[in-house]
Amino acid sequence: MTERIWDKFLTDRDKAVFDASGFGATAEWGKRPALLVIDVNYAFCDEKPVPILESIKTWRTSCGEDAWEAMPVLQRLIHLCRGKGVPVIYTTGTRRADNWDSGSWSWKNSRRSEDASPMTTSHGHDGNDIVDEIAPAPQDIVVLKQKPSGFAGTPLHSYLQLLGCDSVIVTGTTTSGCVRATVLDAFSLNFRVTVVEDGCFDRAQSSHAINLCDMHAKYANVYHSDVVAAHLQGLRAGMFELPSGMGISAKAAE
Repeated sequence: MTERIWDKFLTDRDKAVFDASGFGATAEWGKRPALLVIDVNYAFCDEKPVPILESIKTWRTSCGEDAWEAMPVLQRLIHLCRGKGVPVIYTTGTRRADNWDSGSWSWKNSRRSEDASPMTTSHGHDGNDIVDEIAPAPQDIVVLKQKPSGFAGTPLHSYLQLLGCDSVIVTGTTTSGCVRATVLDAFSLNFRVTVVEDGCFDRAQSSHAINLCDMHAKYANVYHSDVVAAHLQGLRAGMFELPSGMGISAKAAE
């Protein structure tokens, strides 16, 4: 069997437990998926590939080079979905100018006070703007959120119902945080869930691997992007009634 990204972090006991417990079975694909792109914005990616310890001096939530290693994977899957007419749904954060609504985010990071003066990129992008390399098209959907899960306090569930989706393919960042939270909520709502192993990233490599392991064991199929791309290529085109995108030029409707 091909070694998985998390195998080197597991003890022999862990491997024996997974073998004996029945966890990690392969679930069926859904028939009507949406591609979810979680929080691939400048605050998590920086403006270009920069070593993470350098990048986080400026963007404290940055995942450094790992974000940019995932970018070609995201571009490929987004392109395939648009070609098939499969919904592409982005999430990113939003805050009041005074940061009052940061709420519980302010409890667990010693650099949270830096958010009182929102940063912009050298080209004037806000940190919550989705990076240009995978910018939303007019027919895509952008969901604004304030908590880790893409479902928490947002219309994401209702949009998936409107589209008639029975499954989600999840990419983005961070694997241990917003990706995982979104996966658990999708699972709890009885969507079939796929996580793209090389289409997700995190600032901690061990957290990335172990959370992929845990999601694959209990909540989702974790596949390499080649497997996901092959599945998307096999879907019938034109299954969904997507937004028309009329009157939208720079980004998808919010």
